[in-house]
Amino acid sequence: MAVIGATESEGAVGRSVMENLLDGYEGDVVPINPNADKVLGLEAYDSITDVAGIDLAIVVVPPQIVNGVLEEAGEAGVRDVAVITAGFGESGSEGAAREQEMQEIAEKYDMNLVGPNCLGVISTPVGMNATFTTKSALEGSISFMSQSGAFISAVLDWSSDHNIGFKDVVSLGNKAVLDEGDFIEHWGDDSSTDVILGYLEDIENGREFIESARKVTQDTPIVVVKSGRTEAGASAASSHTGAIAGSERAYEAGLQQAGVIRAESVQELFDYASILEGQPLPDNDEIAIVTNAGGPGVMSTDAVGDSGLQMASFTDETLESLEESMPEEANIFNPVDVLGDAPADRYEQALDIVLEDPNVGSAIVVASPQSIDFRDLAEVIAEKQQEYGAPIAASLMGGETARNAKDIIDEVGVPTYFDPARGVKSLDALREYSEIKTTDYGVASDFDVDRERAREILERTKERETNKLGIEAMDLLDAYGIPTPDSAIVTDKQAAVEAAKEIEGNVVMKIVSPDILHKSDIGGVEVNVAVEEVASTYDDIISRARNYQPDANILGVQVQEMADLDAGTETIVGMNRDPQFGPLVMFGLGGIFVEVLEDATFRVAPVSEDEASDMIDEIDSAPLLRGARGRDPVDENGVIETIQRISQLVTDFPQILELDINPLVATPDGVEAVDIRATIDHEEL
Repeated sequence: MAVIGATESEGAVGRSVMENLLDGYEGDVVPINPNADKVLGLEAYDSITDVAGIDLAIVVVPPQIVNGVLEEAGEAGVRDVAVITAGFGESGSEGAAREQEMQEIAEKYDMNLVGPNCLGVISTPVGMNATFTTKSALEGSISFMSQSGAFISAVLDWSSDHNIGFKDVVSLGNKAVLDEGDFIEHWGDDSSTDVILGYLEDIENGREFIESARKVTQDTPIVVVKSGRTEAGASAASSHTGAIAGSERAYEAGLQQAGVIRAESVQELFDYASILEGQPLPDNDEIAIVTNAGGPGVMSTDAVGDSGLQMASFTDETLESLEESMPEEANIFNPVDVLGDAPADRYEQALDIVLEDPNVGSAIVVASPQSIDFRDLAEVIAEKQQEYGAPIAASLMGGETARNAKDIIDEVGVPTYFDPARGVKSLDALREYSEIKTTDYGVASDFDVDRERAREILERTKERETNKLGIEAMDLLDAYGIPTPDSAIVTDKQAAVEAAKEIEGNVVMKIVSPDILHKSDIGGVEVNVAVEEVASTYDDIISRARNYQPDANILGVQVQEMADLDAGTETIVGMNRDPQFGPLVMFGLGGIFVEVLEDATFRVAPVSEDEASDMIDEIDSAPLLRGARGRDPVDENGVIETIQRISQLVTDFPQILELDINPLVATPDGVEAVDIRATIDHEEL
C-alpha cells in the first residue's frame, strides 16, 4: 500500500490513513511525501515512481496536485487507486474540470479508481483499513458500499456494538470511475461475500446496473437503501406519464427489475442483511408464530398481513399434536399462544410440532419475560433452527435479559429483535429473495416493425416550431404495429364530411394542435357525430380552439372511427425518459382519471413479455380487465403486446422523450390506440 500524502501531522487525513493501515494490514505500507524522510517510523519516498510493486495507492494530497500524482501512479504501473481528496465534481466548475481530467487519466492507464471525495476502502480478510475512520470493521461476510462517507463512519461505530461484521467496505464518493455496478459485479464473483449492501443517492447508469445486478442476485442478495425520494422533474412534464413518473418511480422500477431488495431505513438494511447472511431461504411463503403473549402475537399477525407472507394453515395432524401437548387454555391455532407461564420446554414442544408441518416455511418466536429464562429459550431456538433447517427469527421483548441471550442464537445466525414486526419483515425479505432467485425476467421481443417509416415521421417534426406531437402522430403507432382506428386529418369542413363518409357509422372529431394538450377540457373533442352534423361540428371545434388559445398552431381536425368504449376498458400505455434509467414505460387505468387515480405501474425498457404481463397484474384495477361485475374479459395478450411494442419504439428512438397512448381501449376482441401525445428531442434527430 502506498499512501500519497502520508504525514505525521496531528489530525491530518494522511496520518489517520497511515495509522489505520499500520494497525492491522498484513502487507507493506509505503508513505509517499517529498517533504519527509520518515513517516511514523517508515522510510518516506518522494514519488510513487520510486517504489515498485504497489498494489493500491491511497491519495490524500491537495486537489490541485491529485491528477499529477495519478499520472505518476499510472506511469509506475499502479492500476488500483483510492482518491480520498475532495474538491472535484462536488465543488463547482473548476472541480468538475479536474474530475473530467481524472477520468481521462484513469482511462489512459486502465486504472480502477475509487472516489474522489471518499472515505476510502476496507478489506477485513487482510486487515486493510485504508480510511481515516476512528473505527475499523469487524470481520464478516457482508460487503457494503456507500455514497456517504459519514454514513460509513456511523455504521462502523454502530456495527461493532451489534457484532455485525464486513468483508469489504467501500466509500464510493463521486464515482468518477468505479461505481456501484462495478462493485456489485466484483462481489458477485467473490465467494467470501454472502450479502451486498448499499446506501445510494443515485445510480448513474441505470440500465447497466439492472443487467449487472440481475446476474449477481441469482447467487448473492443485494439490499439497498436509496435516499432522495423527490419526484424531481415531474412538474415540468407535459404527458400524463411524465406527470406521474418522477425519479422515485424510476428507481422503484429499476431496483425491482434488478432483483434488488429495497430497505426503507438503515435499521431495515441491517435487519435484512443479518437474516440473509445467517438463515436459509424458506420453502414457501407461510409463517408460523409461536408466542407466550397475546398482544405481541396479534402484533406479529398484523405484520404478516402487511407483508408478502401468509399465516400458515396448520394440518389436522399439527392441530391434534398441539392440542395434546399444550395446556387447555393455550391457543393451538396460528399464532400459537403457549401462555405466559410457559417454560422453555413448552416452546420446544410447540416448535417441534409446527416446524414439522409441511405448510410452514418459516417461524418467528415471540416472547415477553414473564416466567421464562431467555437464555434457556435461546438454546431451544438455536437447537430447533439447526435441527429443522427452516428460517427462524426471534423477538425477545426485553432489555438486559434479551441481550444476555443474544449471543446464543447469534451462533446459528438467528436474528433477534425487540419489535416482532421487525422479525416478520426480515423473514419477508428472505421470502422476497427466494422469489428473486427464481424470477425469469424474460427477453424483450423484437417485433417486425417499420423503423424507417417511423424515422421519417419523426424527421418531419423538425420542420415544426414545437417539439410536441398529438394525434397527427398516429402513423407512428401504425408503423410499430399498434392497432389504431380508421381516421383522417382534415383542414376544412367539406373534407371532414368526405372523411366521415369513408368511415362506417358515427365518428369522433378532435382538434389537432400540438399546443392544446387537454383537448376535452376546451371542447376540442366531439363523439358520436353523425355525418350530417360533421360540417357544423368542424366549425364549432375550430372556433372553441381559437377562443381558448388564439396563438395555437391548429393543424386541422381529426375525423376518427368510433371506438366501442362500452365494450372495453380505457387504459394508458406511456413512456417518460428518465435521466438515469432511460425509457420508463407505464401501464395503468386510462381515460380522464389517469392522473387522479394514478393506478399505474412502471418498468424500465426494454420490457419483456413476462414483465408486461406482471404490469397488468400489479394495477389495482386489473379486475376490470378480467371480467369484474359481469363484464367480458379483455384481450390481455393484445395489451401485453402493445406494452412491448411501445417499449421497442422508445428503445429504438431515444429522440422520443415522452409518449402517451391514452386511451388504449382494450376489448374482448383486441386493443385500439385512440389518442397519442409525444414530446420529441429535435436536437437528437
